[in-house]
Amino acid sequence: MLKAISAFLPCETPQRWLEWACVNQPTLLVDHANCEKKAAATAMNLLYRYVAHTELLNKMSQLAREELLHFQQVVTLMAARGIPYVQLSASRYAAGLREHIRKDYHGILTDTLIIGAFVEARSCERFARLAPLLDDELAKFYRSLLRSEGRHFEDYLALAQLYAREDITMHIARFAAIEQHLIESEDTEFRFHSGVPPAGCSLSTL
Repeated sequence: MLKAISAFLPCETPQRWLEWACVNQPTLLVDHANCEKKAAATAMNLLYRYVAHTELLNKMSQLAREELLHFQQVVTLMAARGIPYVQLSASRYAAGLREHIRKDYHGILTDTLIIGAFVEARSCERFARLAPLLDDELAKFYRSLLRSEGRHFEDYLALAQLYAREDITMHIARFAAIEQHLIESEDTEFRFHSGVPPAGCSLSTL
């Protein structure tokens, strides 16, 4: 699974982001919870919008349930560590991808599913990269998410191929270039899907 994800993603998570994550673990967990909640909301939105697409309904209903379970697990982990669930601004990652969605009916669906594949693939890759750097409990939890998150990546990509009326290769490549820029360029705030910290700044103060 990780080999397929590595082949799909345009780049690895930069080492500077991993270092940033390690010194901002409370924010990492809060934003991880947000990501799980948003992933469930995205799946539910697709369920309501594309009611005639049976395969999508089946896959998204399962995905929404799993993402809400993950949300519950993260919130429980945070509570055990005394980490409050505070409000955080959204990262630019998802919005930066969504602003390039085509406007026609079939383009909207295909591009939304491709973006879903990138979000899930990047999440899975970051769980795998972070696990060796974290304490045993958190590392075990992140490794436990790899299978389901990897399946979500496969489901989104398969649905994009199923419902597209064209070869989606060029659209995957288009979003890959955007995704790579978002991952490798500088961000002013740490988030689960943020880019790298600004050069010369103290990681723990951002």
